Amino acid sequence: MYATDQLRDEHESIQVVLSVLERLCEDLQNKRPVNFEHAAGILDFLRTFADRCHHGKEEDLLFPTLAARGVPVKNGPIGVMLSEHAQGRAYIRAMGEALKRERAGENGTRDFVANALGYISLLRAHIIKENQVLFPMAERRLTAAEHSHLAIEFERIEKERVGAGVHEKYHALINDWQDAYLSVTRA
Repeated sequence: MYATDQLRDEHESIQVVLSVLERLCEDLQNKRPVNFEHAAGILDFLRTFADRCHHGKEEDLLFPTLAARGVPVKNGPIGVMLSEHAQGRAYIRAMGEALKRERAGENGTRDFVANALGYISLLRAHIIKENQVLFPMAERRLTAAEHSHLAIEFERIEKERVGAGVHEKYHALINDWQDAYLSVTRA
């Protein structure tokens, strides 16, 4: 088993949340009622799970391990991933600011949607690059012992940055959001 398998699994959950966010944006654009608690929950998931936990595993563990095995950082795939993580954080910040304005009675809808759609596009392309280029590179270059060590350290980061039981809480929320936004019976 590769340590990158865990990251790929996390990508699947993140992809579902991106689809939910996209549907929420469609609702906003079409002036349909929106549950802003769901929007706030999605932002919390993106900040906490996708960025602090998932991207943290990559930035603190996988990328330095790959760099030590000769994968270029500055003008290589790691540098691209780091740049995209930073872009994603900027989108999340802007979505958060727009949501605050919207909840305060100011119009933040247009900014929220623009930043959410930018984030969705960025992250979908980012995930493809990691799944199809960076992770296979890691699977080829790293030893079984390195993969094992990374997997153990990934678990440590998840416990430290997300906390006990939070992973399960997010999966329950993802299921609820799927039912609310992605179900075929949705009007």
